[in-house]
Amino acid sequence: MERYFQIINIALEAVFANRFRSILTALGIIFGVAAVIAMMAIGNGAQKEILDQIKLVGVNNIIITPIIEKSSGASSEDDPTQTQAKKFSPGLSLKDAESIKSIIPSVEKVCPEVIYETFILKGGITTSATLSGVTPDYYDVFNLKLQKGLMFTDNQLKSGDAVCIIGPNIASKFFPDEDPIEKHIKCGNLWLKVIGVLESRKMGIGSEDLGITNSNINIYAPINTIYLRYKDRSVITKASLQGGGSTVFFRGGSVSFSSSSSGDEDVNNHQVDKITVQVKESSQLKATVQILNKMLKRRHSGVEDFQIKVPELLLKQEQRTKDIFNIVLGAIASISLIVGGIGIMNIMLASVMERIREIGVRRATGATKQDIVFQFLAEAILISISGGLIGIILGISISKIIMKATDILTIVSPMSIVVSFGVSVAVGIIFGYMPAKHAAEQDPVESLRHD
Repeated sequence: MERYFQIINIALEAVFANRFRSILTALGIIFGVAAVIAMMAIGNGAQKEILDQIKLVGVNNIIITPIIEKSSGASSEDDPTQTQAKKFSPGLSLKDAESIKSIIPSVEKVCPEVIYETFILKGGITTSATLSGVTPDYYDVFNLKLQKGLMFTDNQLKSGDAVCIIGPNIASKFFPDEDPIEKHIKCGNLWLKVIGVLESRKMGIGSEDLGITNSNINIYAPINTIYLRYKDRSVITKASLQGGGSTVFFRGGSVSFSSSSSGDEDVNNHQVDKITVQVKESSQLKATVQILNKMLKRRHSGVEDFQIKVPELLLKQEQRTKDIFNIVLGAIASISLIVGGIGIMNIMLASVMERIREIGVRRATGATKQDIVFQFLAEAILISISGGLIGIILGISISKIIMKATDILTIVSPMSIVVSFGVSVAVGIIFGYMPAKHAAEQDPVESLRHD
């Protein structure tokens, strides 16, 4: 054992005696390990964001949204959708939601939602906000939890009580120094009593495209409260038939307008703005989508004035795309480790040629071929180990710099460190063995004569 320690000591002296060459030899390993760690950190961050988005959108959810009719003044001959609209579809409604719940056995929960852009007012502070009318199941489906207060009750839903649950951003802005529970806030033209405040949650990029609303800045009221106290678009009035007197909310206030006064206003006759359908099992998603499509077409007189999205399937597809991308990046980064190994082999072969006389002296003083192999292999392994350690530090640093500079989430996992370091050591052994074997096979007599 002492003999091997002496050989390792000789290898260390050889490495330190040629510091600059050793650093250049290790560069390939350093950048290879750093690249692998950084790429895997980006991949882990992307995977976590996808999983977080799946949690935000809810498990096994299907999002049904209306297609708003365009009143562009075009003739039905020019626009086929105008001919389709003449079939007088009632649009998405609460009855659609009730039918989906009662008819389709694979459905767990159904959450209709009506959305208005309005303004909120309290204590001289005014801001625009989104007012959503929902059912109590909405919070379970979208994994929304309360920071304080209570959820809606079934009685409050049925009677359309003037109550609301607010997002944490609204609570901090309008109630900075007081508990908002049991306080009132003006939404549009009506005052609503705050009965709960939601917990803050981080929103991912592109969340709105997947049907995820930003609960941090929203106000939620029972859906019947919206219909009874604000507006129910499914109710036909004399004013709506005459094309006037409709009130809509917009950012900063509300306004009355006549739909006949403008030929390019969107006509929204849908009672609800979104229906979220939660399926019992992921395996039932595709079949349920097909059933929903046929069912809603039949209920809407054959008019396809709705669209169906399956966020979880979209997210899984995106995850698969990112996984493939990360594999490609990891493969490219791993190539640099191989290049680094080739660099070690080349430098070590050059070192053998320079140190032939040293090899002859060692053989003449009693060193065996195994000792020579072990010495040069130890040098290669020391270079790869030191390069791997420096690469780990560099890779972690690059990951943190990427996260701070680009806002891209990076997560350095212990596994990526172990794998990259293990590969760097393996590269040192594999590519260092050939030069070591070449050194051991030198003829001792010829080596001593070498100048």
